[in-house]
Amino acid sequence: MLLILFGVLVFHLIVLILLIVSTASSKWTVESQGHSDLWYNCRSDSQGYRCSQASNEDWIQAVQALMILSVVFCFASLIAFMYQLFRLVKGGRFYFTSIFQILASVFVMCGAIIYTIMRPYSDRQYGYAYVLAWVAFPLSLFSGLIYLILRKKE
Repeated sequence: MLLILFGVLVFHLIVLILLIVSTASSKWTVESQGHSDLWYNCRSDSQGYRCSQASNEDWIQAVQALMILSVVFCFASLIAFMYQLFRLVKGGRFYFTSIFQILASVFVMCGAIIYTIMRPYSDRQYGYAYVLAWVAFPLSLFSGLIYLILRKKE
């Protein structure tokens, strides 16, 4: 049982790291002249490399908020798991942890969907941070379902 709990904890930490990297990273879209993310648009031209803040449009602010919420809820579910691990009665389930982790997965999914639909059409390609956000979604959902099924044995 201890090995299973350790595995779940490591899996949760991997999901949290993926969410943090995808939220903070600078490569949501890339093109030959530069890249952009949730926070900055960077371009290189004859005068050098310049970065400006991302637009103030509602959709990018919604994606920013949803990605931050996904990180916060994933971290909160990690804290809840650690608390419940030591305070939960034998045979109890990790419902609180599961709810927070599933909410984190819903937030990252909504953020990635909004970014996919609303980003301006151009010759830009999606970068690794965008891919990490999509990878974090099923992993965090799976982690939440594991917590839903998991019972405390010891």
